[in-house]
Amino acid sequence: MNLEIWQGDITTLKVDAIVNAANRELRGGGGVDGAIHRAAGPELNEACRALGSCETGEAKITPGFKLPAKYIIHTVGPVYSGSHSDPLLLAACYRNSLRVAKENGLHSVAFSAISTGVYGYPLDAASKVAFGEVRKWLREHKDYEMRVIMVAYDARTYALYQKLLG
Repeated sequence: MNLEIWQGDITTLKVDAIVNAANRELRGGGGVDGAIHRAAGPELNEACRALGSCETGEAKITPGFKLPAKYIIHTVGPVYSGSHSDPLLLAACYRNSLRVAKENGLHSVAFSAISTGVYGYPLDAASKVAFGEVRKWLREHKDYEMRVIMVAYDARTYALYQKLLG
């Protein structure tokens, strides 16, 4: 299984696509979303405007513009509420992002920790959903070469990812 972890700034990775934890309007905001928009340049705002909005759990793709990554896959994670739908919507983010990557012939994808910032999803719970869904997708698509990198911005997230990676 081609699942890796990496600590650092997702905007510096040279991969086919990075996955942005976007808002529904795809307008750029705080956290990783804002960092990706700043690093990609103003063309990203125009491309996102052309896409319209994105529903929670769905994924859309734009060029990477000034990023080392060729593309950005934008997915909207759930705002954490503690309901039974939270993990289902979060899993859909990972599944749909990987589907979009495959549909576009991409073979390396880096994920930020979706919904764990301002959307308030507890890191431990979100990480278990993320690793579980990525592993499931990789098992179900053994015939497709895909390298998945789970990006930890800080040491706490990286330590948790190390534990989950095994």
